[in-house]
Amino acid sequence: MKGPVVPPVRVALAETVSTMPREPGRLAYEPKFDGHRMVIFRGAGDEVVLQARSGRVVTAAFPDIAEAARALPEGTVLDGEVVVWSGGRVDFAAVQGRAAATPGRAPAFARRLPASYAAFDVLAADGADLRPLAYARRRERLVDLLAELGPPIQAVPMTTDVAVAEDWFETLTAAGIEGLVVKRLDQPYKAGTRAWRKLRHTDTRDAVVIGFTGPRKRPSALVLVLPDDDTPVVSSPLPPPLRARAGATLRDLPTEPGGTATAVGVGDITYQSVPPRLRAEVAQGTTRHTVTTVLRLKEAEDGVG
Repeated sequence: MKGPVVPPVRVALAETVSTMPREPGRLAYEPKFDGHRMVIFRGAGDEVVLQARSGRVVTAAFPDIAEAARALPEGTVLDGEVVVWSGGRVDFAAVQGRAAATPGRAPAFARRLPASYAAFDVLAADGADLRPLAYARRRERLVDLLAELGPPIQAVPMTTDVAVAEDWFETLTAAGIEGLVVKRLDQPYKAGTRAWRKLRHTDTRDAVVIGFTGPRKRPSALVLVLPDDDTPVVSSPLPPPLRARAGATLRDLPTEPGGTATAVGVGDITYQSVPPRLRAEVAQGTTRHTVTTVLRLKEAEDGVG
């Protein structure tokens, strides 16, 4: 085995498929949680580091998860999704509000919108790198590690029975779980590679609006954060009706200079940021690059900005 796994790490990714993969005896199926991808590093003493998919350290934004992670054995590294439950459903807008909280406000957010961590892989245990091991062996180690820990850190459900997976796919939508992730039982953890597969009910997704480009009254495009990824993306240009609707909503939100985000075909552009209270239904088409198109705006979320 290799030495300790330390931040930052590149995470394994999933390729979208349109039909249920079927390879009897060779595949594992897990519910797909739409939250924020997070890697938990449990160091020595009280050290805990929480890393987002982009590599950004988000420990201060999730003090509740950091505190719970201190119950893990030293040298443990987990991969999973941090989620917030609201009304019995996964609420991505709420978890994005948590992720955007300043260190000073994060404890109050943690009390009001407690997070849970759905662990789906273990990258290290007792300081040893487990990524070269087959998924089946990593899964056994993950379950053993978390067996007595309990909420808010728990292993995601897993099955090798395609009939059970099909039932999950059809029934878990009520909880806001819109699909499955499928993994080969014999496969190592392939960082930065789309070696896993994901099956969703729809090609559309909910995103959280964190900014805009162009004039505030009629924005040219929206800057979005999508489930599983904390890297902002710029939508394709908004059609006139959506520009007017977005402008009417944005006028009630405070703005401040944001960072930069990449617009397909344009490159990095600056944007104005807003609190993460507005949601958008988006479609992602795949040509040479992934284009994110806003289909409609949804009502602003109360209390997550």
